[in-house]
Amino acid sequence: MRLTTLSVPVAIPFTSVLAGFVAVLVGYASSAAIIWQAALAAGASATQIASWMTALGIGMGISTLALTLWYRMPVLTAWSTPGAALLASNLQGVSLNEAVGIFIFANALIVLCGITGLFARLMKVIPHTLAAAMLAGILLRFGLQIFSNMESHFTLCGSMLLAWLICKALAPRYAIVATLVVGALVALFFGDVTTENVAFSLVAPGYTAPEFHWASLISIGLPFFLVTMASQNAPGLATMQAAGYHPPVSALIIFTGALALLLSPFGVYSVCIAAITAAICQSPEAHPDADKRWLAAAAAGVFYLLAGFFGGSISSLLASLPQAWLQTLAGLALLSTISGSLHQALTKESERDAAIVTFLVTASGVTLMGIGSAFWGLVIGGACYVVLSQARRT
Repeated sequence: MRLTTLSVPVAIPFTSVLAGFVAVLVGYASSAAIIWQAALAAGASATQIASWMTALGIGMGISTLALTLWYRMPVLTAWSTPGAALLASNLQGVSLNEAVGIFIFANALIVLCGITGLFARLMKVIPHTLAAAMLAGILLRFGLQIFSNMESHFTLCGSMLLAWLICKALAPRYAIVATLVVGALVALFFGDVTTENVAFSLVAPGYTAPEFHWASLISIGLPFFLVTMASQNAPGLATMQAAGYHPPVSALIIFTGALALLLSPFGVYSVCIAAITAAICQSPEAHPDADKRWLAAAAAGVFYLLAGFFGGSISSLLASLPQAWLQTLAGLALLSTISGSLHQALTKESERDAAIVTFLVTASGVTLMGIGSAFWGLVIGGACYVVLSQARRT
């Protein structure tokens, strides 16, 4: 591939820029608090946590921009939210140095998984209908939040839904723009935005020397590796495939894993292929032309870098925004992706039963043996697919 493929067009549609912004906003809003809890569990100070957020933002920005510009696909990266939840529950009593050792161990395993090509071979055998069903199951709760929030925030959520509906009928490409603006104005009018504790500051990433203890590497590092691959990278790659993109799986795993490995001493516990936020940049709202939706991911990469530079301000800024506004905005931004995934999942009658099982297991949110529902949706749905396919042949 020639290096000239990295040239970037000057004009990026506003809808693509907005999709990139919403993707980063949703990513931070949905899981930044979990990362803080994981860092606190390891005994990190407020300054150290802020440096982690800086390094994470820079890592996400570099990886998203590099992969998106190189492959001309909307390759959005993210931290592992299920991994952060696992760390928050298991790092109590573990030193910060030992936590960094766990990050290095898990990310080294991810790189090894990419080099051997094992993960790529597994992704090739996953039926497209099951991948789409898994994506729909992952995103279902975001769609439901549009309406569940109405019970306590009827005016805010109702006005956002109305704005989306009117603009969707008259100017579909700007429906999310209208939703964002109307929701922000309503929140401001009713005093739901609190800015008293917002403080903007720059915090440089800080190095932490790793320590390796076999007990923590096996009891925490190995499950963290499995959860990250099964509940973050697998859904992320399945999301791209369901959207019609077919990136080189092993190359993506090696690049993201190696970058996380390099930045682990600075608090970057993972760099993964995004699923939920990536779907925003891969939707028709990001760009009507599927071949140009990478522009939205490129915009997201820039916003990641900006968020990284102001890592110390992220938590206070997110705390000022109404949670209902964030969840409703995310749900409406993902509606077309949810409907499209369901259509793809159920389009083949012979695979419909296995697809609906995959969808329901994934949507259930069940966690078995520390591994999330997205993985089990594929496993159980895949088992149904194999059994039913064999039954039809006999």
